[in-house]
Amino acid sequence: MTTKTIWKLYADAIKHFIQSKVKDAAVTDDLLQDTFIKVHTKRESLKDDSKLKSWVFSIARYTVYDYFRQNKSTLDLADNEFLAEDIEESEHTEKDCLRGIIKNLPKKYQTPLFLADIKGMKQAEIARQLQLPLPTIKSQIQRARTLIAKGFMDCCGFKLNEEGYLVGEIQEKADCKVCSH
Repeated sequence: MTTKTIWKLYADAIKHFIQSKVKDAAVTDDLLQDTFIKVHTKRESLKDDSKLKSWVFSIARYTVYDYFRQNKSTLDLADNEFLAEDIEESEHTEKDCLRGIIKNLPKKYQTPLFLADIKGMKQAEIARQLQLPLPTIKSQIQRARTLIAKGFMDCCGFKLNEEGYLVGEIQEKADCKVCSH
């Protein structure tokens, strides 16, 4: 599929999504353009065309997030619902549970975890950005990871195996304690 076709399919929805986050028409247009430049240059990295819409929205989300980070704006992840998809997936997946578990984390754990594990920032950089001591950031990220593992055990009945890895299968959405709410 060409970038032009992707633009025709999703540009309006992506623009609306970006506008809802930045509230500035000029910035929205710039970020929309940046999003589709990334779509164009990374198009070959998408292996499954059935995931095109969520892929494009992910690129838009990270483009908006990068804008806030570069402009040193405070970004409230919970209020901006960056962890919530703006689309509906037809199949219940680990990603759905993970999104719900992360969304339910206390903000003091959610933000450092997002910056470290999703954005790939170094913990020292996160500490500087959030103006917190490095040991506090390390502790918050570790605690968030522990809460995520516990969330999968509570949500879908996963268990820890002898090596300390989560094992199990995702339940149907209706049976999932996180996603069914």
